[in-house]
Amino acid sequence: MVKKIKAAVLGATGMVGQKFVHILEKNPWFELKSVAASERSVGKKYSEAVRGNLVGEFSEETLDLEVKPINPKALDEAEIVFSALPADIALKTEEEFAKAGFVVFSNASSHRMDPDVPILNPEVNPEHAVLIEEQRRRRKWDGAIITNPNCTTAVLTLSLKPLMESFGLKRVIVSTMQAVSGAGYPGVPSLDIIDNVIPFIKQEEEKVQNETLKIMGSQEKPAEFKVSASCHRVAVLDGHVEAVFVELEEKVEPEKVMETMSNFKGEPQKLKLPTAPDSPIIVRFEENRPQPRLDRMVGKGMAVVVGRVRKDEALDGIKYVVLGHNLIRGAAGCSVLNAELLKMKGYV
Repeated sequence: MVKKIKAAVLGATGMVGQKFVHILEKNPWFELKSVAASERSVGKKYSEAVRGNLVGEFSEETLDLEVKPINPKALDEAEIVFSALPADIALKTEEEFAKAGFVVFSNASSHRMDPDVPILNPEVNPEHAVLIEEQRRRRKWDGAIITNPNCTTAVLTLSLKPLMESFGLKRVIVSTMQAVSGAGYPGVPSLDIIDNVIPFIKQEEEKVQNETLKIMGSQEKPAEFKVSASCHRVAVLDGHVEAVFVELEEKVEPEKVMETMSNFKGEPQKLKLPTAPDSPIIVRFEENRPQPRLDRMVGKGMAVVVGRVRKDEALDGIKYVVLGHNLIRGAAGCSVLNAELLKMKGYV
């Protein structure tokens, strides 16, 4: 039996932190040793500190864990950490952990655009893992910081990868309908979101545009196609829906696009990583799919679901709808899959 790598979760009481804990509980390669959170939770049992709809799904062993401070010395029994910290706290804290020798898998946006920090979406740009070597050399530390994309970007770039490989990309326009869980807990006030759509999510559009180009470019420079995003918060619990309009470098029929997406496999599938879905992109042919309630847990929440693939006359290209679970594929699940990938590559 392979020896498990000991892991800790930073920001373990929030929505993404809870997803990290839930996924790691059942992971065959990693052992959850510690949970850490802010001072108001330190010293409490995890069961007393955590709130939300996942509480009933944790094991008794996990619920009995004592919440520790977010400090490298307090978490010295762990070998790697998964960070669900808010961006302002993550900025310095993740560097402290990397300096102390921890490999940090971060869901925070703080370091995503650092030139020597990879934003990894494992099926899309696994080759960017080599940036870790430059990071360690430049920053003179033995640890590392590896980020996963913004939740919306994770779903979008996975759907775009087979199109870029097969047909080339010139322009991408995306309009999103994003679940309230993406705003964290307690999230958007009910009086604001019920019977409503909010057409603004702070810094979201910039993240989608900039991260997409970094992820889909080379290690040295971003991709050269254009990306335009418009982001909206809607009254859905989990699952981001994105309407995507693409101008390709080649003219191609919708049927060929659907075939290409359906057949796509990435490095995690070839390596049979534990958290990887068998097929990262599921194509639906019904006219009313995908839908969050029906499709967000496909592939245990790690696959994205594409539907309504058709010609786009305005861009002389293709348009489609893609759905992904924002807390799993778009956050904790992607980060755990990154850790599995980097274990196989020898970085962990």
